[in-house]
Amino acid sequence: MPGQTPEPSAGPQSVSPPEPLPESPPEPTPSGIRSGVLLRLVSAGLFVVMSLFVRLATVEAPIGQIVFYRSAFALPPIVAYLMWRRQFPSALKTRQPVGHLKRNLYGGAAMVLSFISLAYLPLALATALGFLAPLFAVPAAMLFLRERPGAVAIGAALTGFAGVVLMLAPAFEGPTLDRNTIIGVAAGLSMAVATAAGRVEIKTLTATEAPGTIAFYFALLCALGGLASLPFGWSTPTAHSLAFLVGAGVTGGLAHITMTEAMARAPVSTQAPFDYTAMLWALILDAAIFGLFPSPASLAGAFVIAASALVVPLAGRFTTRSEALRPAR
Repeated sequence: MPGQTPEPSAGPQSVSPPEPLPESPPEPTPSGIRSGVLLRLVSAGLFVVMSLFVRLATVEAPIGQIVFYRSAFALPPIVAYLMWRRQFPSALKTRQPVGHLKRNLYGGAAMVLSFISLAYLPLALATALGFLAPLFAVPAAMLFLRERPGAVAIGAALTGFAGVVLMLAPAFEGPTLDRNTIIGVAAGLSMAVATAAGRVEIKTLTATEAPGTIAFYFALLCALGGLASLPFGWSTPTAHSLAFLVGAGVTGGLAHITMTEAMARAPVSTQAPFDYTAMLWALILDAAIFGLFPSPASLAGAFVIAASALVVPLAGRFTTRSEALRPAR
């Protein structure tokens, strides 16, 4: 097995030991998968709240300024998390600086594109477009992480995507599409691709990096990137706008911590269907804050999304019970 000391060879001659094989990531345990799924559900809800703050902030603030606040005010909860884990400042040492740069390239692009989508689309529609990322994440995890998701995980992701299609259908009714919808949908589709690539890079980083390390460098580098947009013009935020900007940062930091912890505990492909539960929160917030009520097709899509998120744990419980009842041979 990787990491074990090879047994000495028989015979008088000395043989040089073989090159050590690269260590494989440990197999996820059932308890680890359960905790990873729970953390992913919490992360999905926090990301929706963050998106709400971002959408409210876009009324006054430009995208670069929102990126700065979203990232800079995510740093305090991340540092507090590292201190609570007794990993500060030791966790700031990294063994994969290039990996962090790649992750920030994908994640930063996804953040900017997500904010553009939120600026032009309703919260539920922008969130629905983000759900293309889990669908892309399943084949990406198979190709780049050598994960082997079962038929249940693949089927649940595809079923959730069918629910997203149902929710998107009303937005494309009518003879023409308005300019805002075209810009928002294009940004959302591009964001989904960048997000899927970023998730694969996060999973790679978790082999050697602590979750807090990944979250810290993402927030730090994105804050610097947002600050670089200052010469292009920032607005002077009102009290309400400032609250939205700071709220986006704090909830974004907490969401990123829980997401990264989830990635370290469970396979990417297993977590993918649970992203869809965020749509339920987006529908509620759209109705409560903006007075936007879903169409029957959107409600049907939300039901399909929720059902797909329940498939994996129910199937896992059924499999466990079946194995327990199987007679020993």
